[in-house]
Amino acid sequence: MRQLVEIYADGACKGNPGPGGWGAWLQYDGKEKSIHGGEVMTTNNRMELTAVIRALEVLKRPCDVKIYTDSVYVQKGMIEWIGGWKARHWRTADKKPVKNDDLWKALDVLASQHKIEWIWVKGHAGNDGNERADALANEGVAAFL
Repeated sequence: MRQLVEIYADGACKGNPGPGGWGAWLQYDGKEKSIHGGEVMTTNNRMELTAVIRALEVLKRPCDVKIYTDSVYVQKGMIEWIGGWKARHWRTADKKPVKNDDLWKALDVLASQHKIEWIWVKGHAGNDGNERADALANEGVAAFL
């Protein structure tokens, strides 16, 4: 039986582009883990994607995963858009290159190793896991301010 892991992931940016941070809070088997980091010059969308990538990199074996994100970009990207992007060789419907394709490709590889449910949550609305991930993302930003 595969382990169930719940991941709350968030990104933050002070200016867009500007200093950015990512954070993730993972829960599994009665345990929890917090991770965060940042970049000196980035965008909010890159940090949202990075948070999920770094969280999935923590997993040592295939798992059932629930990923909670307040990013429509990440959630819809993974459940609605990525299939078309891949079919069009990482081009959008209007034939432009997919932004952040380096991160989308990395996320696609990691996600393929797990059974993932992508869950959108409203940001800054009192969801404990999302608030924790947001605080971690802001810790990541703080290192570059």
